[in-house]
Amino acid sequence: MDWLVAGLGNPGERYARTRHNLGAMVADELAHVAGERFRKARFVPAEVAEVSFEGERVWLVRSQRWMNESGPTYASLAKKHQVPPERVIAVHDEIDLPFGALKVKRGGSTAGHNGLKSLQQALRSDDFHRVRLGVGRPPGRQDPADYVLQAIPKREEAEVSILVDDGADAVRAIVLEGLERAQDRFNRSGPR
Repeated sequence: MDWLVAGLGNPGERYARTRHNLGAMVADELAHVAGERFRKARFVPAEVAEVSFEGERVWLVRSQRWMNESGPTYASLAKKHQVPPERVIAVHDEIDLPFGALKVKRGGSTAGHNGLKSLQQALRSDDFHRVRLGVGRPPGRQDPADYVLQAIPKREEAEVSILVDDGADAVRAIVLEGLERAQDRFNRSGPR
């Protein structure tokens, strides 16, 4: 049975290097390492790359809809490829985790993350895996939406690169080793 990785983010160059697009960056990294490229999906607003992790087929998906409305895109492709919710891995930014933290989990609340909320509603289940990439809370009274949609500052680029690489490795670990092993290896409360 296949897996589907939902690399949460917003479409377009304007958002490509923002905190909110860390999930899409992880999907990009997984495709890059596998030597695959994304192709436009037919009849669905998404880009898809098919990769294999030691014989396990994995669909990497980047929705071309705004993150808050992207759930139906991922759910449609999961249905098409007969991927049940428990074999969907949502990779996303998380303001409730300190910058550089990484947490792997399955199920649970969306914690106000509208991309997760859209995915949960479209799948009609919260029983999917999550790779949560910590971006920290905005400084002062800055609006969280403005904060996550800002370009990643130069001073954070090296740490973000490590976080994206570790997020990609955590996805591979979920598929190949299972949730508990992935949690043991990757869960951390701050930068590596």
